[in-house]
Amino acid sequence: MINPTPGPTLLGFDVVLVGSILAGVAAMATVFAIYAAVTVKDPMAKRVKALNERREELKAGIIKSASRKRQSVVRRTEATDRVKGTLQSLNVLQASQIAQAQQKLAQAGHRNREMAVFVILARLVLPVTLGVTAGTAIYLLDMFPDWGSFKKFAAFAGAVIAGYKGPDVFLQNKISKRTAEIRKGLPDALDLLVICAEAGLTVDAAFNRVAKELGRAYPELGEEFALTAIELSFLNERKQAFDNLAWRVDLDAVRGVVTTMIQTERYGTPLASALRVLSAEFRNERMMRAEEKAARLPAIMTVPLILFILPVLFIVILGPAACSISDTFINR
Repeated sequence: MINPTPGPTLLGFDVVLVGSILAGVAAMATVFAIYAAVTVKDPMAKRVKALNERREELKAGIIKSASRKRQSVVRRTEATDRVKGTLQSLNVLQASQIAQAQQKLAQAGHRNREMAVFVILARLVLPVTLGVTAGTAIYLLDMFPDWGSFKKFAAFAGAVIAGYKGPDVFLQNKISKRTAEIRKGLPDALDLLVICAEAGLTVDAAFNRVAKELGRAYPELGEEFALTAIELSFLNERKQAFDNLAWRVDLDAVRGVVTTMIQTERYGTPLASALRVLSAEFRNERMMRAEEKAARLPAIMTVPLILFILPVLFIVILGPAACSISDTFINR
């Protein structure tokens, strides 16, 4: 029986086999990307539908009698009530902490204000849990005998601090990502608001139209505008709807838009001209941020260029010459 001829090897690996595996991985990634692009869903359709139903209920003055429906509107459950009662009995639940946690949850995109008690509970439970786990592993079980006393104490303190700051860091990370997405789409949204205002639409209709047009490109901004349009349609004071928008979004540009909208509502100034000026300012600000990132790029690329790109370039350039020289010496 004749053995098949082995394929070319590089650093001990079969080049054909490695190439086949990489080609298969690339094909699977391509299929997954196509599937994800085809099956994408509108992220704000369900939320807008629920808000529209709530608006109709508030307009009609309907009071739901069923307990399950009441819980879906108020969004209170037995678990949240139990956790709230436990925290109140421990005297660790303050109104300022609840208000701050509710605002952070709203800025992160979570509309259920009752989840604020779980954030406070996580701040209370996680440090104890991680501290007990780290203390047991470090001191009782002595899993790291080579560590000194200072290193052990630093690891224990780091676990406790991570448990206390973990929920806040997680929420702040989500807030930063959501704020960045809203900042990207705000100039386009203001341009559409200008067009809608010049076309004669009312403010709530303009916000609703912008939310529908930009909902797929900027779902976070579309959700906020849709919620503002719904609040404008049934709140007694329109100023409250704009204040709620500024409260939900941690962005100075949105606060500037809210101030402009409130002034136009109060003094009757032209809305289109004010929004056009704000849109121009936000576009200039976005261009300045892009130029700043481009200016930082050479300094950022210096370390990867030295560590990763230049060695590979030297290997590609000098590799064939080194191979030919070694073959010459071996043949001699």
